[in-house]
Amino acid sequence: MLVQRKTIWTPDNSYLLEYRGRAESGEIIIGQELRMELDNLAEDLRDDRYIYNREDALLRMDFMEHCVRLTKSPFYNQPMVLMLWQKALIEALYSFKMAEQSRTRGIWIDRFKKLLLLIARKNTKSETSSALALSELITGNEGADIVASSNDDNQASIVYDAIDTMRRLIDPDDLDTKRNQRFILHKENNSKIFKLSDRTRNKEGRNIDFAIVDETHEMKENIIGKSIEQSQSLKDNPKFINISTEGFVVDGYLDEELQKARAVISREDPDDPAAQRLLPWLYTQDSELGVWTGDRENRLWMKSNPTLGTVKKWEYLEEQVSVAKKSKGDRIFVLSKDFNLKQSGAESWLNLEDYHYEAVYDLESFRGCVCLGGVDLAETTDLCAAKILLMRPEDKIKYIYQHYWIPESKLEDSDDWNAGARYREWAAEGLLSITEGSDVDLALIADWFYWLYTDYEIRLWKCGYDQKFSKDWLTRMGQYNWEKAYGDDGDLILIYQNAQTLSNAMKLCEADFRHQLINYNENALDRWCLGNAGIKVDDLGQCLCVKMEGAKRIDGAVVLIILYEMYRRYRTEFKQLIEKG
Repeated sequence: MLVQRKTIWTPDNSYLLEYRGRAESGEIIIGQELRMELDNLAEDLRDDRYIYNREDALLRMDFMEHCVRLTKSPFYNQPMVLMLWQKALIEALYSFKMAEQSRTRGIWIDRFKKLLLLIARKNTKSETSSALALSELITGNEGADIVASSNDDNQASIVYDAIDTMRRLIDPDDLDTKRNQRFILHKENNSKIFKLSDRTRNKEGRNIDFAIVDETHEMKENIIGKSIEQSQSLKDNPKFINISTEGFVVDGYLDEELQKARAVISREDPDDPAAQRLLPWLYTQDSELGVWTGDRENRLWMKSNPTLGTVKKWEYLEEQVSVAKKSKGDRIFVLSKDFNLKQSGAESWLNLEDYHYEAVYDLESFRGCVCLGGVDLAETTDLCAAKILLMRPEDKIKYIYQHYWIPESKLEDSDDWNAGARYREWAAEGLLSITEGSDVDLALIADWFYWLYTDYEIRLWKCGYDQKFSKDWLTRMGQYNWEKAYGDDGDLILIYQNAQTLSNAMKLCEADFRHQLINYNENALDRWCLGNAGIKVDDLGQCLCVKMEGAKRIDGAVVLIILYEMYRRYRTEFKQLIEKG
């Protein structure tokens, strides 16, 4: 029969209260969301619905500190020394017991079934959870199924392989454990660890005791999470550990879980059975201002980086913040991944002052010069654009000359008009050609490059294009003896419009705008497209130019980035051609 012990919990005998006490004194810096949850947990120590028993938590911490070896350089094969935040988290996760259920069943019933750990990258989340999973394999229930899971198999392998490395470091001869192609097995108690991802077939029908789901910010839907939760329905003390940084998927699985977690923190419904069983542990900044004003002295960055100064290095984060101040793409990525500040799916790429400055030139001054080109053919029923990039010896300025085409059927597009398009005015100024019918004859764009040669003797050296809708344009360019490239040998270079291809070019273009190294002749159509252009960042930190919500054409921005990719690839040879004249 279980007897409730009347322990008086203080910072001297509870890691949880010690962590809270050091945070209150300012010795440890945490954000408001975690501070509120620690206050909630301290209050719950006096709640008769719960019993606080640290035995399970101490058993796992003892195993982690005395058996587990670390798996990553520069700490490889060193003993795991748990930091206070890790001890407080593990203690809270395992020590709260449901009083009535425990008495009724005669066994300890853990309060928390789910943990949501939101923590910035490079703060040992994978290493911590891997060690905890291994402790479950060795010290947990007999015959337990333990899962390392994520959005895909490669991501799930990060935790799974770390668990296996830890296992081999303490059991190199496979005396007590072994790994086969399907799972890691504990020979004595028949517990096993295996991988599960969204791409795993037959996710249903399993019987999971303990699950780690990594990087849930990538998940648009709650498929893997729901499958795991359903598989735990027969367990007395299941554990579902959701570990992640912030991401870029809007209204995805992580957003839903964070909404639930924040409702728990604010005690919106303290009697909700599901809320009682969820432990939110969120390392978040209180505001973006703390990122830009944070440093080693006031330590505000520690709110989202609890290992800063011990594992994660100050120099690294200082470098990341410095880069983020210079590039919109890097800023979005760093705010999300290093500070857990949610970034929308797309936001404005450039600030108005970045591209709205006085800079004009006369194309005649480039007579006889060589240029790089780029086209965004888009749909032939839509706005199309072409640009060239010109430079002078000993001059860092990139001079951009451009032209646009649109079918007459699009002139009265009310959405474009409401978004700021003034096609007839721009056509009257010579910035835009209106073509008959409902589509653009792409041969006209090839004719424009030839016109530059015949009227200004400006020679197109290489031109970037996207494969879509390019057939007619390529045919006419071939008639002018500009040949399609195979590798880098030809004149016309295929440029894929994806983040992997254009990310660096987009960052370079943004940097040049900020230093006013781009002279686009104050072209009104360019300014409109640049104002419409948004930036979207993926989980690798790669950027892509996208439409902002409610905004229309971005063709002028896209072709400029294609043009910059051409410059980035061929700048050395291009500058040599410029020097030769």
